[in-house]
Amino acid sequence: MKVHAVTVCPDRVDVVVGVDATEAMRTSSIPGLAERVREILPTLEMHLCDNPSGRSFAEELADTEVPHLFEHVVMEIMALAGSPRTLRGQTRWDFKRDGKGVFRISVEYDDDLVCLGSIKLADQVMKHLVDNAEAPDVPAETARLRSLRMREAS
Repeated sequence: MKVHAVTVCPDRVDVVVGVDATEAMRTSSIPGLAERVREILPTLEMHLCDNPSGRSFAEELADTEVPHLFEHVVMEIMALAGSPRTLRGQTRWDFKRDGKGVFRISVEYDDDLVCLGSIKLADQVMKHLVDNAEAPDVPAETARLRSLRMREAS
């Protein structure tokens, strides 16, 4: 999965990501992914998910789009950095319009810098989960993002 574009809007950040034909598009295609996600972000399982089947995100995690997981990873990192858990995200796609594998993710924010930093960290987390890249230090990075929030309040 690759982040193609990030656009900061007054109430949200829009992210365009792509999954190419050589990559897994669904979490079920990546052995052990759900377990590795739970190790890095155990509170992700508490996420609510608005989906037609009414499944929790813990249930969705077993078989959902990889960019949908990215959305939830961004939201969880923001929450760990002090953003309210009431903020919402959305993943959508129109392969006819944008091409196969292109997803559009929208994330509400309370602090644009924390949101942008969370997107960057979520991208690193996804590279670890999907491509077996080195694991980022999520606690240290979320603490750094939280400190950005504290500096702005001063």
